[in-house]
Amino acid sequence: MIRIKSVDEWMANRAPSERLLNLIRFDKITWADFGRRYRHELFGSSVAFDKSNKGIKNHGEKFTLRLIQQLGKRGNVTLMCHCEEGQGDCHRHLLAKILAGKVG
Repeated sequence: MIRIKSVDEWMANRAPSERLLNLIRFDKITWADFGRRYRHELFGSSVAFDKSNKGIKNHGEKFTLRLIQQLGKRGNVTLMCHCEEGQGDCHRHLLAKILAGKVG
């Protein structure tokens, strides 16, 4: 029997950029550097945003992360990736730590 689980929200933009993923996949950067760069992508000013929006300059990143935190208080939040389930060097672990802390 195949079971299909519904997904309430899919926020693929919380994943690292393709460029950053390629750097770690091909051993061009260390895991520590990956972590720093991933955090910068989540919170940094280099993240692309809608230029037509003149009023909101935080790119929605903190809002989205706080939203995920609130959803986690109501029920399970599943962080997904293409990495193997038990793989330690995966952005899911970094994102989980960020979500466990205070988001700006």
